Amino acid sequence: MRRPSRLLAALTATAVLAGCTSSEGRSLVPEPPPQQLDPGNLDGTSTPVADPLYPAYGNPAIDVLHYGLALTWAPQTKTLTGKATVKLRVLRAEPSLRLDLTGPYTVTTATIDGAEAAGRVADGKLTVDRALTAGTTITLVVGYAGTPAPVPMPSHRGDAEPLGLTVTADGGLWTMQEPFGASTWYPANDQPSDKALYDISVTVPEGWEAIAGGTPGPVRGGTFSYSSAQPVATYLTTLAVGERYQQERLTGPHDLPITLWTRPGTDDRLLPVLRRAPQQLRWLEARFGRYPFPSTGAVIVPSRSAMETQQMVTIGGDVLGDAKSVEPLDGIMLHEYAHQWFGDAVSPATWKDVWLNEGWATYAEALYTAERDGYDIEDWARRARKSDADARQKLGPPGNPRADSFAEGNVYVCPALMLHELHKALGDEAFFALARAWVSQHAGTAQDRAAFTAFVNRQTGRDFTALINAWLDSPTTPA
Repeated sequence: MRRPSRLLAALTATAVLAGCTSSEGRSLVPEPPPQQLDPGNLDGTSTPVADPLYPAYGNPAIDVLHYGLALTWAPQTKTLTGKATVKLRVLRAEPSLRLDLTGPYTVTTATIDGAEAAGRVADGKLTVDRALTAGTTITLVVGYAGTPAPVPMPSHRGDAEPLGLTVTADGGLWTMQEPFGASTWYPANDQPSDKALYDISVTVPEGWEAIAGGTPGPVRGGTFSYSSAQPVATYLTTLAVGERYQQERLTGPHDLPITLWTRPGTDDRLLPVLRRAPQQLRWLEARFGRYPFPSTGAVIVPSRSAMETQQMVTIGGDVLGDAKSVEPLDGIMLHEYAHQWFGDAVSPATWKDVWLNEGWATYAEALYTAERDGYDIEDWARRARKSDADARQKLGPPGNPRADSFAEGNVYVCPALMLHELHKALGDEAFFALARAWVSQHAGTAQDRAAFTAFVNRQTGRDFTALINAWLDSPTTPA
């Protein structure tokens, strides 16, 4: 997710945005050939855990392996009709099957392994009356229909908006859903630790377009299809439907397909920066290894925020706010693409460790803009330490975020400075080797602080536990 606007202002106050279209000039690290990543758990298996910040979401008794979503959107009546085929493992015996499904939906049909079952939606949950036996794998097929309704975001951010599938006045759809909100449009185990595979088809009226995360498939009539053969956390899925989208295709490093979806006349000023994706991805690959998915791109929606949705970044058309220049979008896009490694390929096990996402993406953005604009990264660090002190005083340390203050400044700048200290201690070669190894060894999984600390110590042969703990737990900025 993009940085909070106040943090953006603080960290760019003394930097001049040069508007470069690539990161030419001095390089922070030699550029090795991109390494192919291990694609991770291709069967969709995960180790779900209860989320301590948002325990109302998710069900750690089950592990969803695959979501098959067949959706139909009727803009005139603003009705979403869905058929969800959910394959899951039962990890713990339960008297009924519970998934998250929020909104005024009516269940039309429900079966488990082909046998009819009673299903209902209430209090943000889909409940299907069938006892679950530990150690079994079952398939739920549920039909449902209704008008989507988003839920409040637990944050004080300036760009905070309702989460989940949002219906526009002209009948379009768009979604931003971190830390939760996928369950506003499909039955989901809506917690970050349960990653799964996806096949999504969306049928819309003639002349309308439907965009989702994953690798684009064939378009047949008014049905658009997308698939994710590598695990996806629910918050990283996206859906946008509109009558005024145009598609532009680019080619990234090693022939990576890049698709840009914009609204003519509305998003035109953003396109020159969006077209920098090949250069941005090459810069990221040189430092963090091969891009971890088979395609990428961006879709513009009527939002004030931006989100690292997997394989298809979701960007708010109002993300720049009142900025007269479009150049800040360059850093925002680099930040969201960096998340494809840090947050998407490797996700946090719970929202207590959202710093694992935002620290890496913020530091990648800091390195990129310093190199692009020709200033020393220590200039950024000096500004960041002031922001760090303010964030810790107001919000507390990043290792213990508050449930009512999701993704505010402390989980961005504080862990980014921690990574800067690791970088200084290790040097370029060892630091970027560590970053590449973290992603390549953990792609497709969800990880936590203990796993990251153990990995750093093992990878470097040194004990950085005290440094990591200080930056994540101290109420004041570490010396």
